[in-house]
Amino acid sequence: MAQEIEKKFLVKGDFKAEAFKATRIIQGYLSSVPERTVRVRVKGEKGFITVKGIGNASGAARFEWEKEIPVEEVRSLLEICEPGVIDKTRYLVKNSDGVHTWEVDEFYGDNDGLTVAEIELSDENEAFDKPEWLGEEVTGDPKYFNSMLMKNPYKNW
Repeated sequence: MAQEIEKKFLVKGDFKAEAFKATRIIQGYLSSVPERTVRVRVKGEKGFITVKGIGNASGAARFEWEKEIPVEEVRSLLEICEPGVIDKTRYLVKNSDGVHTWEVDEFYGDNDGLTVAEIELSDENEAFDKPEWLGEEVTGDPKYFNSMLMKNPYKNW
């Protein structure tokens, strides 16, 4: 089973000119308890189910398992998800180090106005370049977890 290591940041500037791909994502949660979130999502033309475990002390590392499933099944599962849907566009931006790719999520609906960037790392202490449009680090801050944005959206802050 895989372990996900990522850092999350707010976005304070324009990144879209650097993006090489943009994909619309609609997702809901079958379970949003911190010990195990179970998410279903339509990402572009594909469907996925994902299970994530609780994060470590820094919030940067946690268990993650994901499997592609038919989009029709995701749409059916969205009907029984907890209230609240995450609607966003994910932009992919190559990092200047040539090794990493930023995933920048621009949210809509109740989370309109929020944009966050994540970078996956092989180690929590791995060095990476930070682009000018990157803002404050929010790794490990639960209010920025998608499962929490569903319950307490950005518009309520």
